[in-house]
Amino acid sequence: MTTRLTLLDSPLFLGFDHIERSFERLKKSGDGYPPYNIEQIGEYGLRITLAVAGFSMDELDVEMENNQLNIRGRQQDDPSRIFLHRGIAARQFQRSFVLADGIEITGAVLDNGLLHIDLKRVVPEPQVQKIKISKADKNGEQVIDVEGK
Repeated sequence: MTTRLTLLDSPLFLGFDHIERSFERLKKSGDGYPPYNIEQIGEYGLRITLAVAGFSMDELDVEMENNQLNIRGRQQDDPSRIFLHRGIAARQFQRSFVLADGIEITGAVLDNGLLHIDLKRVVPEPQVQKIKISKADKNGEQVIDVEGK
């Protein structure tokens, strides 16, 4: 058995194990279909554009779950159609993007075979949390009190 060490295994990065899991999910994601662009719009905006030619709005699904943006496309074959040659396949896909904390989806638009998903980075105000230090109680147990919650 081999043990794989990463930068996030350091004791200086407590609570960041979810980031490592996100990297693992990214490595396993898709085969490159559909192709996409990610562009910056202004200082805090982002736009993900996917090439989804042939898909209607009813055949596309955009969901956000646990900071993961999932886009799915499902086309149904029409059994009444008879093809002499089929070069355009009805292909299903799923494309996922792991988003950082503070990223919100502001909208999605389907235009000329391109699905545009607009995102906005919300910059939180810096907060300082004061932690009160108290003495151990009579039983020798330490009591930690966090102020400001």
